[in-house]
Amino acid sequence: MKIVVVCHYFPPEIGAPSRRMYEMAKHWVEAGNEVHVVTCFPNHPTGIIPEKYKGKKYSYEEMDGIHVHRNYVYATPNTGFVKKTLGHISFMFSSVIFSMNKIKKPDVILTSSPTFFSIISGYCFSLIKRAPFVLEIRDLWPAAMIELGVMKKGPVTNILEKMELFFYRKSSRLIMVTKAFKENVVSRGINGNKVHVITNGVNQDLFYPRMKDEELINEYKLNDKFIISYAGAHGISQNLSVILNAAQALEEYEDIQFLFIGEGAEKEKLKRTVSDLNISNVKFIDSQPKDRISAFYSSSDISLIPLRNIELFKSFIPSKMFEIMACGVPIVASLEGESADILSESKAASVVQPENAEEIKQAILKLKHDRNLYIQMQENGPKFVEQNYSRKKLAEQYLEIMRDI
Repeated sequence: MKIVVVCHYFPPEIGAPSRRMYEMAKHWVEAGNEVHVVTCFPNHPTGIIPEKYKGKKYSYEEMDGIHVHRNYVYATPNTGFVKKTLGHISFMFSSVIFSMNKIKKPDVILTSSPTFFSIISGYCFSLIKRAPFVLEIRDLWPAAMIELGVMKKGPVTNILEKMELFFYRKSSRLIMVTKAFKENVVSRGINGNKVHVITNGVNQDLFYPRMKDEELINEYKLNDKFIISYAGAHGISQNLSVILNAAQALEEYEDIQFLFIGEGAEKEKLKRTVSDLNISNVKFIDSQPKDRISAFYSSSDISLIPLRNIELFKSFIPSKMFEIMACGVPIVASLEGESADILSESKAASVVQPENAEEIKQAILKLKHDRNLYIQMQENGPKFVEQNYSRKKLAEQYLEIMRDI
């Protein structure tokens, strides 16, 4: 089967969206399929395009057997709604203009959203190439923007919601990353028979239990520390200021050290807060390549998964939780909904109320002091993801859905 994937984010860019598409595509190639990925020049989250791509409108390369078509994008840091939207729109046009004629006779066009504008690119591809249109939804947009306060509900969002439902109806198959997303679109009139759930998962060749990384421990001067890490986006969705409050409340424990690993729109504000309040047990570490993230997880005693306390996030499943469980690291998760249900079922996490610094603090202390509970969680995580969230098994299910069109 010849599969064309249209997605804004792809390696070497970091993050769950690019990792999901890369690992799926790699498995589909290994299963004997021809996979073309249409994406933009890497620039997320810094807005900096690597030197080898600068000044180009189109570039082709192979990555582990995947045919990668990279296209022009208005590159901008991951801050500021208007500039980011311009970047998304620029890829919408460039992907069609520069890559369309280079890919002959695809069997299926798969578009991964967000970004919302990538959906338009994928739909144009499917019409012109006369190939089935499969739409993967990783975010209910624009509903998410409204709940986060980025956009106000009004004529613009009404039009966007009508466009959203139009593309849902036009798709041959809809792939949702959570059960709640499926329930949402079916309740809005979409035929449930064509809606499938393929959650995020984990590559167990990369994330697995291992000893603490001594080189990393020495590099960041973490010897004899009880390490509590958060790795991922530093954005409005996580409200990491609550974690700072928990860190401040735990300063009396001199061996506890918090690590914030990653980038995002809120990072500078968080660093200012640490400086202004003179919080002594927090280190900020720049964004890391995916093969090093597993070393950070394995070097942690606890990893954190926070989300803001809004209704929409009850339908979200942060993909990092599968990676952390695969590494055998106990989790303190401050969230509700489907992800909380999964983590509770795993018995590899302590789940507390979102945006509640006191409950986060108490959950950390309980794990720090209850050795039996800690070891049980360490052992439960890898077994749970092997049974339920192996990326390879999920990729095979995904492939079967596309073959059945």
